[in-house]
Amino acid sequence: MTATASLAGLDPVILADALRVTGSPGYDRWQDQIRRTGGCSDPIRLTGATKMIDRATRTVLHAYSTDHEPGGTLRIACGNRRASRCPACAWTYAGDTYHLIRAGLTGDTAKGTPETVRDHPRVFATLTAPSFGPVHNRLSNRSCRCGTHHTEDAPELGTPLNPESYDYEGAVLWNNYAPDLWRLFTIYLRRQIARLAGLTQKDAHAQCRVSFGKVAEYQKRGAVHFHAVIRFDGPDGPDTPPPHWASVDLLTDAIHAAAARVAVDVPAPGDQPARTLTWGKQLDVQPIGAFGHGEEITEQAVASYVAKYATKAAETTGTVDRRIGNKEALLLLDVPDHPARLIEACLDLHPAYPGRKLRDWAHMLGFRGHFSTKSRSYSTTLGALRQVRADYRAAQQRASLGLPDPDDHPEATTLVIAHWAYAGHGHTPGESWLAATIHKDLQEQRETARQELPALLDLEGAAA
Repeated sequence: MTATASLAGLDPVILADALRVTGSPGYDRWQDQIRRTGGCSDPIRLTGATKMIDRATRTVLHAYSTDHEPGGTLRIACGNRRASRCPACAWTYAGDTYHLIRAGLTGDTAKGTPETVRDHPRVFATLTAPSFGPVHNRLSNRSCRCGTHHTEDAPELGTPLNPESYDYEGAVLWNNYAPDLWRLFTIYLRRQIARLAGLTQKDAHAQCRVSFGKVAEYQKRGAVHFHAVIRFDGPDGPDTPPPHWASVDLLTDAIHAAAARVAVDVPAPGDQPARTLTWGKQLDVQPIGAFGHGEEITEQAVASYVAKYATKAAETTGTVDRRIGNKEALLLLDVPDHPARLIEACLDLHPAYPGRKLRDWAHMLGFRGHFSTKSRSYSTTLGALRQVRADYRAAQQRASLGLPDPDDHPEATTLVIAHWAYAGHGHTPGESWLAATIHKDLQEQRETARQELPALLDLEGAAA
């Protein structure tokens, strides 16, 4: 498929605009820009110019201006991690998260993590919220409490059996305080490790470190839970082996003990009751095995699972992916009853808890934390992965322009003078459809390349 694929069945407005874009003189360059963004659905448009000057000779090595670009602007990817906002940029974010998590499991010297971390004890833990009232669920061996054996895509899954008695206020407050619960968990985890090892906290810290990478996911009922890779390291981090006593069993026991200890007291302002927030009883901890050794939970499976949820947010529960200012907007946006009640609870509770910013995060059902976080020494960073991609593109650009590689000529210095201004974002209706088509083409090409890679490697091995 190409960007000028069949337009049959399109809305007339989109069709007319798509034909206008494909018939314009600058279409090839516009298409090149969009392909470089991966088919971004909401690109940032910039105007400006840049010059590269040899500082020694004052020679202009390269000059660029957006004056001759389609529409007089340069389009760059929006970088939004949400798949509901931009599938193209979310795909890139998921890929980066995958490599970040996998590097902490298998090691990757190119990303600064030694391959010996594969031998370190590590587990995949899932910490959930407590119950706020019975909900419709799907059980393999029996019917739901309502008497129905629900299908996998049943819309009532996760919704309360009795909405009038469901603790909506408690649910959104729990989401709001979930980052605090996680922070306390990491503190108590280190204490429990020391206790189970029969050491003081100071001695345990001198002998080992605990690293983690985690991602947040929304359950159908609208409650956040966390998936985390938790790993034992040596005293100097991933470059050193953990002590002999740092086992998977000890780590598992410490996680259970730490989660049970966590409690966050919430004050009782106005007519609100005092609350003590804790983790739910459903705590799952499973050891992670090396890929290809028959284990149920493998490095590959964990990295793929975490990356999958790194691009999803509360919209998976039926809410929206942007802020809601008032309850009237819920009707206009056609938000289903259960997430609508959770949003209303956020708006109602905001005056009682102004510091928690529940109104600002009502569309997130109260949750205001980062969806993907890691400890400092777990592995590489998303920023480092983005920089590698930027350096690769810069090297491509230098090669195409015939400019010298600064690594090959360390004595040479180049001065870059640039001026950029924001000129808007997004597409026209026709551009939006064409960009989505380009994104689909790129996805299909990547999938084909991924499927053909094993066969190519086999051929190379046979030839060798």
